[in-house]
Amino acid sequence: MSGASNVGERLATIKHVVLVLSGKGGVGKSSCTVQLALSLVGQGHKVGVLDIDLCGPSIPRMFGLEGQQIHQASAGWVPVYADSDKQLGCMSIGFLLPSKDSSVVWRGPKKNAMIKQFLADVYWGDLDYLLIDTPPGTSDEHLAAVEYLQEWNPDGAVIVTTPQAVALTDVKKEINFCIKVGLPVLGLIENMSGFVCPHCAECTNLFSTGGGEGLANYMKIPFLGRAPIDPNLVMLLEQEDKTVVPNVNDPDAEKIRTKSIVETYQHCELSKIFAAISKTLNDSLETK
Repeated sequence: MSGASNVGERLATIKHVVLVLSGKGGVGKSSCTVQLALSLVGQGHKVGVLDIDLCGPSIPRMFGLEGQQIHQASAGWVPVYADSDKQLGCMSIGFLLPSKDSSVVWRGPKKNAMIKQFLADVYWGDLDYLLIDTPPGTSDEHLAAVEYLQEWNPDGAVIVTTPQAVALTDVKKEINFCIKVGLPVLGLIENMSGFVCPHCAECTNLFSTGGGEGLANYMKIPFLGRAPIDPNLVMLLEQEDKTVVPNVNDPDAEKIRTKSIVETYQHCELSKIFAAISKTLNDSLETK
C-alpha cells in the first residue's frame, strides 16, 4: 500500500483535521494547541494532537508525557495518551529521541519523510479532532503537511498571534500562506492579550491589546477571542505532575489532586475562555 493510501486510511476515521499555525515564534501556539485539545476533550470529544515541530517538540512536556515511549501495534504506531480514558492521544518526535536534550539536525527531505510517516503510520482510531501543532514560519513542515493532507480536504487552520505589531506582520504572512495553498482559515486567537494579576484580578496589557482582532477584521477571517496570560496555566504546563491543581497565590497550600490534566485544566481561569473558543470552532465546523 502506498504512503498516500496509508494517509487516507488514517484520516478516514478522523472527523476534523485542524492545523494550528503562526508565522511568528514565541506567541504561545503550542500552549493554544494544548488548551484547544483539553477544552474539546472536556466537551466530550475524542482528540489527537500531532506535534510536527520536529526541532522544538514541546507537546510531550506540556502534557506531562516526557519519557514515554511509542508502542508499535499491528495497526501502526500507538499514540501516547494523556488520560486514563484514552480520550486525548499525542504523537511527537519527542517520544522517539534518546533524551529530552537531544537535538534534531535534519534537512528538508528528512523532515518531510518524518511528517509523512506520522500521518501514514500513527493509528489514531476514531477521532473527533486531530490538531496538528506546527513550528513557526511557512517552510518545509507546513508545505509537507498541507501537501500530504490536501487530497483529503483538511478543515483548515487556526492562527495564533500576540497583539503587538512585530508579531502581526509575520502572522499576516502565515494567513497569506494559507490563502496561497488553499487552506481555509478557521479563525484567529489573540494570545497573551494582557496579564491577569492572580492577587487582585486586574488585567494589565503587557503587549498592548486588540491587534489580533484588528488583523482578523482586516484579513476578513473569524476572530475566535483573546486569551490573557494566566500564571496558573504556566505553572500547570511547567510542573511534572499534571494531577496537582496549580495555585500561584499559595504554593504551600494543601494540594488538590485530580485524575488527569484534562480535569486539572478546568481549575485554570483560561479554561473558560478556551471552552468558548473551542465551542465556536466546533459549531462552525459542524455547520459546514
